[in-house]
Amino acid sequence: MSAVPPDLPPPIPRAPEPPAAERVRIAWQRRSESDYFFGFATAVGWTILTCGLFAIYIVYQVVRRTREHNLRRIELLDAATTFAWEQAWTRGLADELRPEFERIAAALAAMRVQSQRFRDPIGWALIASFLGNIAAAAVFVLDDGDLLRHEAAERTAEQALATVYTRLGAPVAAPVARPERRPHNYAARIAVFLLTCGLYLFWWQYDVMTEGNAHFVADWQFEDDLATSVQQLLNG
Repeated sequence: MSAVPPDLPPPIPRAPEPPAAERVRIAWQRRSESDYFFGFATAVGWTILTCGLFAIYIVYQVVRRTREHNLRRIELLDAATTFAWEQAWTRGLADELRPEFERIAAALAAMRVQSQRFRDPIGWALIASFLGNIAAAAVFVLDDGDLLRHEAAERTAEQALATVYTRLGAPVAAPVARPERRPHNYAARIAVFLLTCGLYLFWWQYDVMTEGNAHFVADWQFEDDLATSVQQLLNG
């Protein structure tokens, strides 16, 4: 057996990962950091008062909240899945529930792919500082597509988790049903944006803000129920 060369530094110790149930709690409590809730009237008021400078901050927050929300939800759903798998394995239900866990894994994979796209809020804020409303319109197009993909993936994961936790004896209500939302008509919106010399951007901004807000509210309801069920199973 070859000895380790004496000139190599010792490996850097890694902090142990928290238990899955603790990861759920941490991700659940972090939503105030990630899920920025817009007030449209306030945003318009500050935009007017700052002669348009606040619009750059709006672009920053639109990009940041979508990115950070997606990352937090990946952690929350992954931790809840890991905890559920441990419980299922202990109770001899792993094989029965395996199809649901596979559905969750596929949904989380889609969310992780989305997290790798270029969605740097500082970068987009800098772009908006040079291109103004043109950059804002581009961000609104990207944000709408991101939200639709995110919703589709996380709904699949939530529905499967609701089935799993119910079978484990700690029921989680199915995710809140939402009206089917189609992508914005980007070509029409851009045309109206150009025809109105940018004034239509306020209407578009309202849609982006309120749709994101509504998404968060629906997610929070499911998260509260999920965190309660995890604690119930943890307490035995």
